Amino acid sequence: QVQVEESGGGLVMAGGSRRLSCTVSGNIIRINSMGWYRQAPGTQRELVASISSDTNMNYADPVKGRFTISRDYGKNTVYLQMNSLKPEDTAVYYCNAALYSGVYWGRGTQVTVSS
Repeated sequence: QVQVEESGGGLVMAGGSRRLSCTVSGNIIRINSMGWYRQAPGTQRELVASISSDTNMNYADPVKGRFTISRDYGKNTVYLQMNSLKPEDTAVYYCNAALYSGVYWGRGTQVTVSS
């Protein structure tokens, strides 16, 4: 069994920063890619950033230059450093892990950016 757990969400003022963490645990053979998605009320879940096993990174246009994804391979953990936050970044942020055995999701962590 595989568990994906996010942390780090909360309330932050516009222009502020926040760092999200996500750790994968359990029956892990190999983690291919990890990523962050977000979903605001009334919208579809969208990709924020992803990082592959060979550290190729991909960012959604709205967060380029503001968010940075990184990965600690030894700890099976991925981070999302979010800077210059905007009210439109308010959403539930979900961690995604693509393993050899399948794709797994966390339960999400709420990030609220107040203006």
